[in-house]
Amino acid sequence: MRENKQNKPEDDFYTLTGYQQREQPELTPAMEDYLEMICRLAEESPVVRRREIAGHLHVSPASASKMTQQLKEDGYINAERYGYVSLTDKGRLVGQYLLFRHQVLHRFLCALNGSSNELEQAEKLEHFLNPITVENLWQLTKRMEAGDPLDKTPAEY
Repeated sequence: MRENKQNKPEDDFYTLTGYQQREQPELTPAMEDYLEMICRLAEESPVVRRREIAGHLHVSPASASKMTQQLKEDGYINAERYGYVSLTDKGRLVGQYLLFRHQVLHRFLCALNGSSNELEQAEKLEHFLNPITVENLWQLTKRMEAGDPLDKTPAEY
């Protein structure tokens, strides 16, 4: 059995909560959702307001205020008193990755399922993928979209 950095067996089974507790990421899935949305809105307009974030995520303005305060404390955003939000360099870098991860997963699921909209599935799954998996899904998705037969290994080309 392989051991990870924390000397815990990697092949042991845990509940979803157990895996989440082992990882202890800096950003929770909810924080990722907010940061991803802020980054998405910032691409469309230089001014992002808390009420826009709340509206797009279908949460209350109070929830958006609370989460933006947390993201501000953690150095991902600047948040002004009257509801204006902007990304810090750290927030922009992480937010762009979160957008990329979302787009990769959404495109992969659409290609896999032969559909044009897999938003709900992508939103549910994206928080559980590590960067290596995202990169591999991106490479696989490009092959799928190009109609590349997936039963060949790279050496067979």
